Amino acid sequence: MFYQLYELNHAALQPYRALADATKLFYDHPLNPLSQTVVGRSITAGCEVFERVTRAYAKPKFNLPTTVVDGVETDIHEKIVWSKPFCNVIHFKRSLSAKRAPDPKILIVAPMSGHYATLLRGTVEALLPDAEVYITDWVDARSVPLSDGSFDLDDYIDYVIEMLHALGEDTHVVAVCQPSVPVLAAVAVMEKNGDVFAPSSMTLMGGPIDTRKNPTAVNKLAEEKGIDWFRENVIMSVPWPHAGFMRDVYPGFLQLSGFMSMNLDRHITAHKEFFVHLIKEDGDSADKHREFYDEYLAVMDLTAEFYLQTVDTVFVRQALPKGEMTHRGLPVDPSAIRNVALLTVEGENDDISGVGQTKAAQTLCVNIPEDMRMHYLQPKVGHYGVFNGSRFRAEIAPRIVKFVNDHAQAKRQSNVTPITRRA
Repeated sequence: MFYQLYELNHAALQPYRALADATKLFYDHPLNPLSQTVVGRSITAGCEVFERVTRAYAKPKFNLPTTVVDGVETDIHEKIVWSKPFCNVIHFKRSLSAKRAPDPKILIVAPMSGHYATLLRGTVEALLPDAEVYITDWVDARSVPLSDGSFDLDDYIDYVIEMLHALGEDTHVVAVCQPSVPVLAAVAVMEKNGDVFAPSSMTLMGGPIDTRKNPTAVNKLAEEKGIDWFRENVIMSVPWPHAGFMRDVYPGFLQLSGFMSMNLDRHITAHKEFFVHLIKEDGDSADKHREFYDEYLAVMDLTAEFYLQTVDTVFVRQALPKGEMTHRGLPVDPSAIRNVALLTVEGENDDISGVGQTKAAQTLCVNIPEDMRMHYLQPKVGHYGVFNGSRFRAEIAPRIVKFVNDHAQAKRQSNVTPITRRA
């Protein structure tokens, strides 16, 4: 009933939110002399803060209309190139001359961990000048009817394999946070099967490959509680009138509550500062706050089976580094990866995936040649900074692009020889 009470609470607040909007319009109107006073601006600011903290945030848009390629501003058109009930793959198609040499294809696998793929807007934006960028746009589980079936970790791995097949050879995959484990598993399965559509390179960023290394608060909670606690306490049924009515899910608002509680003081301070910025009419600072929280507070539900299987496999049992992970009943063997270049990226101050957890992939993938692997630790960034922000744009993204280009070129050269893949 908790999910229903959460929805009822939002519905009950609607009249008060409407009143706050009306009050804001009255005191903010240029013809109202109070709008130019501290009292008027304080009332307006208070109404906006109330409206924002009680709002149910919708899925944001990527809003990437252009990029700059070779110094020229180029239009971007979003196009869905692959689709299934729980995910779409979006291609950010650039309007380039047909005579221009093609850039490498990069599939960004966004986290399915409560936030929408638009959280990686900055990641996409930084890579667009140098690559054909695709991203997994996961669907809110509460909008998927029960008739579309279930979705678990095995299905996730199958989805990744199918996406790579759809995009074709010489695709490069970038996994951000949560998908690091299923992407590594998918590549291992493809390599074991001799799949020619295995990616040319794999970049894992801030991912929980081995949560035994420098465990964070998130990791410790999972180990202490055990999978039964999560099954009994955080799984709920989608209420009517959502399309996924009666589907068992892990609600996005619970995940958001957990993330916010880890840095509650910071969020409270941010909203206090937002209130002050509004009073002082500091529009730039206020807009930055709106932009960040419009994204951060927009959350989606995860299917119960995917969430529980992920928690159990990755955080409770640490099955991948222990050699116990399976896909469709068959062992997942990272040592089968021989032809896919590997880049791992971590943040020095990451409080979600501790330092060393992502680098562990380098140890597991023992058969990747040394000249096809690289690890990078970014100083002075937390989890978010691994894939967004100024340091990502200046220091991490260029390394990803160079790594991708180096190994795209190496694979093209190897394809010239009669033996196209290593044994």
